[in-house]
Amino acid sequence: MRFSHLIQINDPLNPLIDPLSREQLWRGLVLRAENPLLFVLGLDSFEVVERWENELRRVLRFGSLRLRDRVSFSPMRQVCYAIEAAGESPAATLAMTIEEPMAGQLFVRFDYETLSAGTTESPDELYSSFAKQAYVEADIDTISTIRRLAQTDTLG
Repeated sequence: MRFSHLIQINDPLNPLIDPLSREQLWRGLVLRAENPLLFVLGLDSFEVVERWENELRRVLRFGSLRLRDRVSFSPMRQVCYAIEAAGESPAATLAMTIEEPMAGQLFVRFDYETLSAGTTESPDELYSSFAKQAYVEADIDTISTIRRLAQTDTLG
């Protein structure tokens, strides 16, 4: 299954939304990778097992399920997650890309790709629709958390 959607960060026509700078948005996306407990519902614990300048390898624990992933950073532009298959959970990728079509007009594009283990068959339509809606809700929550952290000066 492939799925992509866009969330507008700054809306010059809505004065009720405090704008975020690109730097704040970037720091929030990086924080999501470095401390997912602030962002991921149902996550019990995590461990960063390896760290390089622009990459992390982590183990995420959801009850008895352990997921391993690799997070790579393209500074100020993109955070990519590559999740290994584990048990019933298929391998998947997520890319969060900052887009700025005009100065200060920020968006984040979320690109998901999930493959069933050992096959390229697409999941049934009901599951696919449910998964897409869950992704959108989680991504809205991510941006809301970044906004809250920015208001407390956690993101600078």
